[in-house]
Amino acid sequence: MNLPNTISAARIVASPVFAALAFVPSVGLRATAFVLYLVTAISDHYDGKIAREQGLITDLGKVLDPLADKLMLVACFVPMFLLQSAPDDALLALLPSFAEAAQYPFRTWMLPPVYFHWWILVPILGREAFMTWFRSFAQQRGVVIAAQRLGKFKAGFQFTWMGASFAWFMLQLIVEQHALSSHAPLMFLLHLIGGIGAVTMYVALALTLISLGDYLISYRAVFTTKRS
Repeated sequence: MNLPNTISAARIVASPVFAALAFVPSVGLRATAFVLYLVTAISDHYDGKIAREQGLITDLGKVLDPLADKLMLVACFVPMFLLQSAPDDALLALLPSFAEAAQYPFRTWMLPPVYFHWWILVPILGREAFMTWFRSFAQQRGVVIAAQRLGKFKAGFQFTWMGASFAWFMLQLIVEQHALSSHAPLMFLLHLIGGIGAVTMYVALALTLISLGDYLISYRAVFTTKRS
């Protein structure tokens, strides 16, 4: 078990923990969820980098790293959707209800509440599932699908959006529990985080669709290539 694989395994363990903590109406535990998210997101960059630079790529690592990526994505989107979706969201209606469901949409200056709708969630998760299949499909035909710049931009905005959400859950709870809605510096920070979250959410959605189209156009020949 080398260092990159240990980091990947730690990410797998941490992801469900910060997902669960985000649901607890405790400032301390939501702060812990936010910090765990940051550590997990930052370590996502380093496990692969260390493996490549130090020649530590293993078969186990090839399984653990993508598994950690997918688990982290689900661990983020489960609390985000349940806490930030619209009260009348069609998908939310199919899921178990709980006290704080749909109570934490992003709020910022001069905008109505910004919800995390099902039509944002489904394309993003669908794109990840499709690309997992597409890479495997291409590999069977001797084609390696390399990461593209648009995909990296998408990931950057997505990570920022997810981080803003976990920070939002913590800050909003501070305001609610301590009646600090008239505290100007805190409200400025809250609206700033809300604005960042709302903007990066929609940019991440746009880049998700654009980057998917870019991959399909760039590697369209894969569909006519015979299996090797």
